[in-house]
Amino acid sequence: MLKKILAITGKPGLFKMVAHNGRTLIVEDLVSGKRFPISPRDRVVALGDIAMYTENEDKPLGEILDLIYAKEEGKQLDVKEIIATEGLKNRFETYLSDFDKERVHDSDIKKLFTWYNLLVNSGITKFTEEETEPEEEEKEGKTEEKGK
Repeated sequence: MLKKILAITGKPGLFKMVAHNGRTLIVEDLVSGKRFPISPRDRVVALGDIAMYTENEDKPLGEILDLIYAKEEGKQLDVKEIIATEGLKNRFETYLSDFDKERVHDSDIKKLFTWYNLLVNSGITKFTEEETEPEEEEKEGKTEEKGK
């Protein structure tokens, strides 16, 4: 799911890729629903391609979002309150205790929490792709062929 959700440098919020035409992407703002083209000059990254530093190996963003969603029971995060009361790193540590405290900055955590709120507000609550077994894919393919 996160492979089609995009962050665009210089534009606030998150965007869903709805189509691509040659070199141009058509995206939809998750909040307003407005669609517009993105040129090849724009720096675009899919949330599914982002990971955060930990003490061992990098943790994919989708897995971190799933941890937050489970711990918060799907509720929004009040980022301003978190900053004022406990601090971003202290709160983030409750979700991912082995994150690299030197390489993960407050701004990264704030952006993550903001993205989490945007995704949940948009009805996106499943952040990691479940891999299907290869045998299941073969069965599905054979079933489709028989139906033709």
